[in-house]
Order: sequence, then C-alpha cells, then structure tokens
Amino acid sequence: MSFINYSSREINCKIVYYGPGLCGKTTNLQYIYRRTNPESRGKMISLTTDTERTLFFDFLPLSLGEVRGFKTRFHLYTVPGQVFYDASRRLILRGVDGVVFSADSQLTRMDANVESLENLQVNLREQGYDSDRIPLVMQYNKRDLPHVASVAELHALLNYRNVPEFEAVATTGVGVFETLKAIIKLILIDLKKGGR
Repeated sequence: MSFINYSSREINCKIVYYGPGLCGKTTNLQYIYRRTNPESRGKMISLTTDTERTLFFDFLPLSLGEVRGFKTRFHLYTVPGQVFYDASRRLILRGVDGVVFSADSQLTRMDANVESLENLQVNLREQGYDSDRIPLVMQYNKRDLPHVASVAELHALLNYRNVPEFEAVATTGVGVFETLKAIIKLILIDLKKGGR
C-alpha cells in the first residue's frame, strides 16, 4: 500500500525482508546501506535485544528515480526471525508493497525456512493481502557455506509461486542488489497496474 505524498511529489513504497532467524536479512540491509550514496539514503535504525539480533526493523529510504513525475522512495525493513516475535512481524508487514523472502541455504535450516514462509503467508492474509499476488522475490542466502541445499531443492521447497529467485552471500554482497532490483521492479509493475 504505497503512500503518495502530493506536496513533496513522492511515492513511498515499503519492502520487507522476511525469513527465519539469522538467515541474513539484517546483513542484506547493512550491505545495501553501506553501498548506497549517503545523499540518497536516510538514517538506518536498528533495535537489538539480548535474544534477537534485530527486534524491530532497519529503516532505509532509497530514492530511485521518478514514476509519472513523482520521486520513488523505498523503505526497507527486516522482521525478527524468531516466531516468538510474531506480533512484531505482523506490525512490520502492515502497508507492505513487496517482500523479499531470505532463505538460509544450509541443509539444517530447511524446516526453519518452511516454517517462516508459512508464517509469512498467514501474516499477509491476516493483514488483508493476497499472499499469492503480493510482489515477492526469493533469495537463497549463505551459498558460500558448506552443506547447502541445491537451488533446485530450495526452489521446489519454497518457490511455489515461481517468482524471481537469486543466490546470495549477503556478507560479501553477492546477489544482494540483484534481489533488491528485482523486488523494486515487481513493485513498480504492480503500482502501474493499480496494486493488489
């Protein structure tokens, strides 16, 4: 649900990075933030606790060109990975325009990926979204680690919608901007069609 500010001629879109705990959501945003021109980005806000690396969200507006004479600004958020923080996840999904599902490629994390994806679908429906229509991109992170599932296995397990998917190593930036560009493209297409 993009917000249009007519006085500043801006369209504000919200992207949420979703996935299991410690899959690399925060690392993605930190990499994007470090590599973005300081004049094009806002302040990053990170709230951490003893039990969760990012309790609430990282906030990063990016100005990326214009749509019909309006500047487009993207706000990037992460959700907490643990199911314990489900209320926070639902709150952060409110008003979302697109989702990056960041999966942990390690074989030992497959159940956590499935649980998190199912949780995303439930939380989107509770917010009134059609989980089969919202712009979505899959990112298979941690590809540099030993004992990872193949892309084909991850696709079969998680990508039931056959959405764009990218291999990534968020710590080094591999696949990070490709993932971001893909979700932005899907959001802009959705905006031009009139949304969900």
